[in-house]
Amino acid sequence: MTTMTSSTGTDVGLVAAEDVLLFVNAAITATGQREFRSSAHRQQLSLDFLHEYVRVNYRRVYAASLALDINDHNAARIVRGLLESAADASAEEKRTEGRLIAARLAKLPPQRVYRLFRELRAAKVNNRRTRAIMRDWLAARPDPAHDAVKYRSGLKTAARHAHLGLDGSVGPGASGELGDFLFRPRHRPGYRNQLLDAWRRAHYAQGAVEDLPFTVAEGFAARRGVKREAFLERMAPRMTRLERLRTLTQRTGTGDAPLPADVDLTVMPLTRLALYVLSLGFEARSAHREELTGALRTAARRAAGPHAGSWGRVAAVLDDSYSSSGSGEKRRRPLAVALACHFLLEALAAPGAYTPLWTSDRTDPLLVRPWGPTPLGFRVLDALEHGPDRLVIVSDGWDNAPPGLAGEVLRIWRTRLDPDRRTAVVHVNPVYDADAFDVRRLSPSVPTTGVRDAEDLPALVELAGFAEGRTGAAALYAYLDRQVARFVGDDGAGAAS
Repeated sequence: MTTMTSSTGTDVGLVAAEDVLLFVNAAITATGQREFRSSAHRQQLSLDFLHEYVRVNYRRVYAASLALDINDHNAARIVRGLLESAADASAEEKRTEGRLIAARLAKLPPQRVYRLFRELRAAKVNNRRTRAIMRDWLAARPDPAHDAVKYRSGLKTAARHAHLGLDGSVGPGASGELGDFLFRPRHRPGYRNQLLDAWRRAHYAQGAVEDLPFTVAEGFAARRGVKREAFLERMAPRMTRLERLRTLTQRTGTGDAPLPADVDLTVMPLTRLALYVLSLGFEARSAHREELTGALRTAARRAAGPHAGSWGRVAAVLDDSYSSSGSGEKRRRPLAVALACHFLLEALAAPGAYTPLWTSDRTDPLLVRPWGPTPLGFRVLDALEHGPDRLVIVSDGWDNAPPGLAGEVLRIWRTRLDPDRRTAVVHVNPVYDADAFDVRRLSPSVPTTGVRDAEDLPALVELAGFAEGRTGAAALYAYLDRQVARFVGDDGAGAAS
């Protein structure tokens, strides 16, 4: 296979590498939703430009981004962009893109994939490759009957657009009944598949509602006027872990209720668990300190994996200023990333060699809240005094107390006090800056990368190293080649071909 390095040619220089990193940062952090300092409209305009620019100028990099830890919003946009512009790709590029798209769709939540299929139909993208990708994804679904009930309109759209007969080509189970269920629901007096028949009976029998997926049953219960509390209590056994957590307050009547006995917090992803912890009141966090801290540390050790304890002495500057409250769409997301990073860095550091420094000067991570200015400069000074092997700054980069101090501290440290780079410094930023088409940086002398989930931190720190410009564009493209090969399960080198 042709490697990405060779495919881009020897004329690819630092500017191209900077463009790539710019896009990757945006694809990791930006979701087109409102942030603390920018509207949703500005976010969407900024993303629209970046996607178009990178797809046209660096198509192979655009496709290879699917193999990185980008967020689901941008992954779906990349898939759509590649399929819409299939005429611009060579046969070799189409083969590699097809593998990347299939691997990425398998990781996306089904509701997002169905939404993507609706967008492709609205855009009239219906080439042979698109139909094949839709057909293969649907055929791999574990329970088509569940999809037909829970994602009814999405499955109907996909079936129409890909010209599927629904005669067994869409996965196992309910074969021969899906077509009638989706397009002629009144044609059959009943269905052999229990889930399909429960949906039919739920229109006139209240008892059948409890046999449906929770989100589908919610609609039936609301139309029938069923009391919310009683409905939630009966549906609890059929809820997913996140549904039980989301409805816990409604089921118990208070945000400071005991932790759910039916949910194992230790198996939750680290950042999602941090979001849940921050959603609790201070009294609940204090009352369940041992359980919550234990769950966070277990999730952090799992996320650290083989890197646990390998980072030596680590100091962290963690932003819990007022701007970490996020926005209405991304409530407390920046603070949750900082909290999750705190526990992950504790796991990555050598035993007893971790120093956390919050911008608010708090010392209890479980009780952090968005408050006050962002004195990053002073916290960076405090962190460097400990002489760490690695300094990690988790912040949106709006250093304002006083403005610019952190950048000046880092500049002097890097150029005068530590030119040999004995201390590795990296800034991870959970907030996309729409005006700059990038995440906000503290200093040109310190690499900055976007972060969506704290559990991606080890990989992001490796990626951030390319932002320093010391390794060259060739090393960056070789890194992308390796990530693509890993993602699609290719044993050969140069999987970005």
